[in-house]
Amino acid sequence: MTQWVQGLDDAIRQINDRVVLVAHSLGCSTIAFWARSVSAETLAKVDGALLVAPPDTEAPDFIPAIQGYAPLPQTRLPFQSILVASSDDPYCKLERAEQMANHWGSTFKKLGPYGHINTASGLGEWPEGQRWLADITHS
Repeated sequence: MTQWVQGLDDAIRQINDRVVLVAHSLGCSTIAFWARSVSAETLAKVDGALLVAPPDTEAPDFIPAIQGYAPLPQTRLPFQSILVASSDDPYCKLERAEQMANHWGSTFKKLGPYGHINTASGLGEWPEGQRWLADITHS
């Protein structure tokens, strides 16, 4: 986890413009950990984040090989965010995803049964997701 957080921080510091973050799965958790550990100057570069299919890294049956992502931060993200979850994600119950959204101050978007919201979900170019990203980008 620490390497992912550092990698995100390094990438954002190299950008000399505003940033919108888009994350899937563990990337969502990475953003939450990153946001609580960096300077206000770096955070000020971020306009928002689209967080898709965050896993419940605190669940007892979460993938044992993935460590360092629990407990999840419960602090509000210092930028606007939208958290998107499906009703049948095998890595996170819908109620738990909504709880994460509440902790992080994210607008919660509930999808139907789309699994882990990836290519297997059959969403194609996912126009709805693109609209949500545009909402963040243009606010």
